[in-house]
Amino acid sequence: MKKPVLLALSCLLFFILTARNITGRVTAIKDGDTIELLRDRTTYRIRLEGIDCPEKKQPYGNRAKQFVSDLCFGKTVTARISSQDRYGRYLAFIILPDGRNLNHELLRNGLAWHYKQYSKDRNLASLETQARQQRIGLWNDRNPTPPWEYRRRKRK
Repeated sequence: MKKPVLLALSCLLFFILTARNITGRVTAIKDGDTIELLRDRTTYRIRLEGIDCPEKKQPYGNRAKQFVSDLCFGKTVTARISSQDRYGRYLAFIILPDGRNLNHELLRNGLAWHYKQYSKDRNLASLETQARQQRIGLWNDRNPTPPWEYRRRKRK
């Protein structure tokens, strides 16, 4: 009896989280792929879905953070939430006031990798490929280090 109830509640919670949009003002830029959004006195930490930006100490890390700040700091955006990660951050696509997708803009401008380990989104893959081919942003470097490899090396 308990298992069906727990399953139903889990499915309901998943549905609520995956269908949730939060509109609020961006109050902090933690790095290129993490922002904080304020809505009704509640702060939401948002991790940009499907992408991974260079870490702050990597080449293009600060540039990615500044790019995000220029596009959305202090502005009202909509976060299209898909889930939460193991750190409690909401995973989302961020829709800017002008209708552009922040996640897409970071890839288009060569300031992020498509995070293929966690995303099979073909549109994100295509945007990364285009930036690579045009040698935009970090793709202008001969052999850029993906942030997940940088983090792994740093832990060792």
